[in-house]
Amino acid sequence: MTPPRTPQIPVVVLAGFLGSGKTTLLNHLLRNREGTRIGVIVNDFGAIEIDAMTVSGQVGSTVSLGNGCLCCAVDASELDTFLETLTRPSARLDVIVIEASGLAEPQELVRMLLASDNPHILYGGLVEVVDAAEFDSTRRRHPELDRHLAVADLVVLNKTDRVGEAERKRLRATVAELSGPAAVISAVHGRIDPELLFDPALRPDHEDTVRQLTFEDLLREEAPDGHEGHEGHEEHLHAAYESVDFTSDIPMDPRRFMEFLDSRPDGLYRIKGFADFGAGDRDNTYALHAVGRFLRFVPRAWGRGEQRLTQLVMIGAGIDAEALLAGLAACRADEPALDESADAVERGMWGVLRYVQQEADPVDVQEAALEA
Repeated sequence: MTPPRTPQIPVVVLAGFLGSGKTTLLNHLLRNREGTRIGVIVNDFGAIEIDAMTVSGQVGSTVSLGNGCLCCAVDASELDTFLETLTRPSARLDVIVIEASGLAEPQELVRMLLASDNPHILYGGLVEVVDAAEFDSTRRRHPELDRHLAVADLVVLNKTDRVGEAERKRLRATVAELSGPAAVISAVHGRIDPELLFDPALRPDHEDTVRQLTFEDLLREEAPDGHEGHEGHEEHLHAAYESVDFTSDIPMDPRRFMEFLDSRPDGLYRIKGFADFGAGDRDNTYALHAVGRFLRFVPRAWGRGEQRLTQLVMIGAGIDAEALLAGLAACRADEPALDESADAVERGMWGVLRYVQQEADPVDVQEAALEA
């Protein structure tokens, strides 16, 4: 079996056309990061780096790519250089966000990430920000918006306070149709729950022996949009999505579990946790990371005396919690076949092992999604 790997830093691509509210959303994430160390790569288009200046000094490690659009690069070497800087142990980052140019091709940015040979990063999803008030006009000016939505993992329908209820419903239906299985959430001023994109860090900033000003320090008084700089959860940002927990002390049947993952419903944005496959691999538990169409397993040896459980958290918008739990319960290997040979058990793990990334091997599910 594949040996366990060191923890990897998720890299989230934040895309959207000019004026959609990407920088506002990014600033909101930085302002409400709760001790999570976020590295930012700002992909500006043009010589004056307005977006880079907006976030400058508000995060532990900020890198600007400068004049030009990253997606137009011949290869991913420039991106790799910046990712190498941000993934150094001294940076102690928990997540990296690439704010793409308003003219960028997000599909190409995702391809670059997947082609990167940096062993310290993990694809964290493509978030497409859409301006609800200007959606129709943006779509007329940039018909490629349909293509961008089709490859997004999460769509943020932003500025919904600027349209009426009937218009919001129409826009949401249109965006959902264009984005297929992606989760779609509504937002005002880019305010979404950071836990949609990354897990809160367990290490608070005050443990750092040397610490520069955080975003919370800079915006202690009041945020630029007139809202309190530290929102917490008083605006109930989590109401835009659902989180479903599943725990089982019975191992999962790998064939049935992969069938469940292959047919996961629209709107299910993230799945994280650990899976116990019992006889399929008695030596390892499998960390599961799924975001949109992307899926990866990372095996890790069971600890001495560790309780053998499958523990999963599913996050999405418009999902049926009861159906998800019932589907997972049906994946449990309650009564393994008595005549099942060792070879048959091993074959049952092939579907899982397909998503244990080997060095320099493509991730089939994401490649298929990008080619669609």
